[in-house]
Amino acid sequence: MPGSTDILTCGRFQLDLLDGGTGVGRFVYGRRYLARVDAVPLDPFSLPLLPTEFQTIKLGGLFGCLRDVAPDHWGRRIIDRRRGAEDLTEFDYLVSPSRGRIGALSFGETPEPEPLPSAEIPGLHDLKELREAAARVEEDLPVDVEVEDLLAAGSSVGGARPKTVVQDQHGIWLAKFPQRGDRWSNAPVEAAMLHLAAACGIRVPEVRVEALGDEQILLVSRFDREMSEQGELRHRMVSALTVLDLDDAVVDRAGWSYLAFADELQRWSAQPLEDKRELFRRVVFNALISNSDDHPRNHALIAPGRGWRLSPAYDLTPSTARSLERRDLAMIAGDHGRWANRKNLLSSAPRFGFTPEDANAQIDQAKAIVEDTWCPEILRVGGSEADCDAVRGAFAYPGFEL
Repeated sequence: MPGSTDILTCGRFQLDLLDGGTGVGRFVYGRRYLARVDAVPLDPFSLPLLPTEFQTIKLGGLFGCLRDVAPDHWGRRIIDRRRGAEDLTEFDYLVSPSRGRIGALSFGETPEPEPLPSAEIPGLHDLKELREAAARVEEDLPVDVEVEDLLAAGSSVGGARPKTVVQDQHGIWLAKFPQRGDRWSNAPVEAAMLHLAAACGIRVPEVRVEALGDEQILLVSRFDREMSEQGELRHRMVSALTVLDLDDAVVDRAGWSYLAFADELQRWSAQPLEDKRELFRRVVFNALISNSDDHPRNHALIAPGRGWRLSPAYDLTPSTARSLERRDLAMIAGDHGRWANRKNLLSSAPRFGFTPEDANAQIDQAKAIVEDTWCPEILRVGGSEADCDAVRGAFAYPGFEL
């Protein structure tokens, strides 16, 4: 619950598989939960606080706010190894115990809340051992059981890159490791992009780069967690995919739209104008660094209290596309679709609360910051000239000239 470390049963979720494999998810809030004056909905629009059974067939029968806290590729790989199986269902992955899952939801098989998994979140002093274990998992090699238990603390965090969660006296961090096939050192490059985004007026989590031998590890502060005198507070969190009420099937990708997301912020956000304007700055920034991985799961809303706000930005990575003539974002950004250029972004400015003139000024300001400082910032946080050369093509796109 907001501001509390107490775990409460809020409702019952059931997943039925029909003939042909279609999953039907059913959710109902508990009567005692609905009677609480401080009750909050898991999703204010798809799962409002009503005494009725909700149903869905999207996402294999998982409501979006539930699917958001389930593991993706890397986490599923860890769970498969721990369970000794490769035929686990979406439900199996959803309910696999994890202290590291995003957001505020936990799952159990009894009406009374079960305590969180007892395994402690590993500390920074475990980072070397965790990195070695992650490398062995990538190679499908055996890993010491106790170390794999530590690695599993981050198994519910999304994405394909090897990762886990660690903690120190300042809080809880997502540790992102190098991945086979990396063409540059990801840690300093991604850290630099987050610093540049902050300079462009975008809220970002605290980030730092840790040297580990001849490798670098990216540590990103968990913004869905907050340490308090009571203990670890867990904030509700939903992805833009959930906010847009979409499936992640290819046929639904026509709905991947920054414009629609901005419209939804008018309903969801406690401060919609502020969040819509920041979302526009994020669209501009993603276009300037050629980030083509800006899909709806890489945007989110967070609720530290009762109200929802746009979460800090994350997973900001450059892409070295070959074409200088046209580059696309993953989401529709204007009248000309996904095209990542000034004309297209200006066409949508009013949807984000900007006049075309103000939007143009936002673009000019961000363009100057990115063009002048992208390589110096990579070098400042520990990257090399080789890293700058490897990503240079992401910043050589003339789509923002007047």
